[in-house]
Amino acid sequence: METLQATFFLFVFVPLVNPAPPLQQESLQFYEYDTDVSMGSLTQDYEMKSKDIRKDRTNVSLDTSLMLQSDDSQLDVPPTKDTNLPTCLLCVCLSGSVYCEEIDIEAVPPLPKETAYLYARFNKIKRIAASDFADITTLRRIDFSGNRIEEIEDGAFSKLLLLEELSLAENRLVKLPVLPPKLTTFNANQNRIKSRGIKANAFKKLTNLAYLYLGHNALESVPLNLPESLRILHLQYNNITTITDDTFCKSNNTRYIRTRMDEIRMEGNPIVLAKHANAFSCLRMLPVGTYY
Repeated sequence: METLQATFFLFVFVPLVNPAPPLQQESLQFYEYDTDVSMGSLTQDYEMKSKDIRKDRTNVSLDTSLMLQSDDSQLDVPPTKDTNLPTCLLCVCLSGSVYCEEIDIEAVPPLPKETAYLYARFNKIKRIAASDFADITTLRRIDFSGNRIEEIEDGAFSKLLLLEELSLAENRLVKLPVLPPKLTTFNANQNRIKSRGIKANAFKKLTNLAYLYLGHNALESVPLNLPESLRILHLQYNNITTITDDTFCKSNNTRYIRTRMDEIRMEGNPIVLAKHANAFSCLRMLPVGTYY
């Protein structure tokens, strides 16, 4: 009799568990909301999706730099004495950056002391107080675009000696605050600023300022004493009616050339630029605007 052999195969089913995708921080960007011209490599766009770092209604923590909690699970958080935690539950705190966008806050929240980048766009903030940043001397970039800011208290930015980029676009300002000395980019597009709301020397000492955006305001004249460092100047859609030979150039020095200025936008103003030809003699390119 032939020997019957039965071969048994053991199949082991191992469920495949896809590892959670790594947390990715997308690039961050300021926008100049009223033009098609972006601010280049200095600024990057941000959109944080909280679903990517939320799973099974649990609180996710990456080292000590990330404290995130979804709205529907806040009741599960145990009491804590960490004064930074409430802001980092409301917003997203990640590696020195705080993201508080579109959450309807009405005031600047208390920030972790190591904060370098604050993004608080599209909220309901009406006022910036001097105490908001009194202890946050590490800030390098602030974006308050799309709020309702009407007042900025004197000295609100006076201690921010490292601040390089500040956006106050799409607010309700009628005057500019005193700006910190190391700014490279300042955006105040789409406010209600008039010429009397800008002090004569507001920009004179900003020797690093390269990008200045003041479009869609109510300026009657070009701001005075613009720094030599300026590369881009946007003044479109204001009420500018006057310009002088010293606005951009030096009337007493016919050899002077403003070498760094790459772009001036003045379209949408009630001024005929062709009547002020001497005002542009030091520029490598004529301003954009109406000439006849």
